[in-house]
Amino acid sequence: MDSRRRALLGLMLALGAGGSVAAAVPVQDDDGVAPHELRIGMANALTGPAAGLGLQLRAGANAYLSKVNALGGVHGRRLKLISVDDGYDPTQSVLATKALIGQHKAFVLFGYVGTPTSAAAVPLAQASGVPYLFPFSGAQSLRNPVVPVVFNLRASYYDEAEALVAHLNGELGLNNIGVFIQDDEYGEAGKAGVVRALAKRNLKPSVVARYERNTLKVEAGLNQLIKQAPEAVVFFGTYRPLAQLVKKARAAGLKTRFLTVSFIGTSEFIKHAGAMAEGVVISQVFPSPDSGSEALIQQYQADVAPGARNYGSLEGYADAVVLVEALRRCGPQPSRARLLKVMEELTLDLGGLPVAFSAHQHQGMDRVYLSWVRDGKVVPLPKK
Repeated sequence: MDSRRRALLGLMLALGAGGSVAAAVPVQDDDGVAPHELRIGMANALTGPAAGLGLQLRAGANAYLSKVNALGGVHGRRLKLISVDDGYDPTQSVLATKALIGQHKAFVLFGYVGTPTSAAAVPLAQASGVPYLFPFSGAQSLRNPVVPVVFNLRASYYDEAEALVAHLNGELGLNNIGVFIQDDEYGEAGKAGVVRALAKRNLKPSVVARYERNTLKVEAGLNQLIKQAPEAVVFFGTYRPLAQLVKKARAAGLKTRFLTVSFIGTSEFIKHAGAMAEGVVISQVFPSPDSGSEALIQQYQADVAPGARNYGSLEGYADAVVLVEALRRCGPQPSRARLLKVMEELTLDLGGLPVAFSAHQHQGMDRVYLSWVRDGKVVPLPKK
């Protein structure tokens, strides 16, 4: 057993010890903490065109939380995940968040999916002082300026865009690079990352195309691509619109390279795009869930059935590992203020992946891994 795997297993044992040795101390139930239970609120897409994202994230988080509960919970309290569907719609996210805070008395909000939904939910979390942890979004608005209640585990869209543009311009020598975005906060956040990365190389996007969120209306944007014929396009949206776009683009004879970021939902994109997914480059914020080279991945594979392994469930699993460790460090009398303090001091080895937060840095990881689709599977992108 290598040192990284021993470290992760040690963390697991510590969590189990935290649940079995320390006696739970009664805390006010209206703070989401009962004598034998701590409530975690999650609102994300469980239905609709982005449902795969929320379902995968929840499945991974549940796998780890269930394991922790089987070991006695954290300081004698079981962790209850309260999951609510928001359909990847900001209006529904507001309603769901109000219910989680007001009706369900969630101690923490966790694992939301998306930039527009987070933009709607974060003000409610701020007003109530509820920690908003590890949204499935790389938006800069959730990172800079630092929002006291918001903490991000994953790398940002700036990080992902830089890696993609470096590949296109630095490795392939391409200059004619466009963007195709969801017409909302998420799309604009992604575009800003590409614009920033291109500006470092004295370039600008050659075309900016858009489509409407929660639709498959990509035709107008596709016509822009056909007219401008960019060498490459970086897409910021969800898996079904991208699948639609690449199918129609290939049918029209467009030779443009397509690239996208981790939010796409890799396995769902491949399922919906079929053979047309071939060659699409995808930036990832975690190692491959099939790699097994890191102790985290080995533990994840032990806890998650093969059919449920994907980048989305891996991220949910990792999010839950960090959340549980932060709760353990809060001690037997947790409070929201204490959790936020712990988060600002949290540094750990996440099974071979370094994680570090501070008062001035609420993003724990920044590494990006490039992959692409080959023969219907996602594999690491080879260096040129």
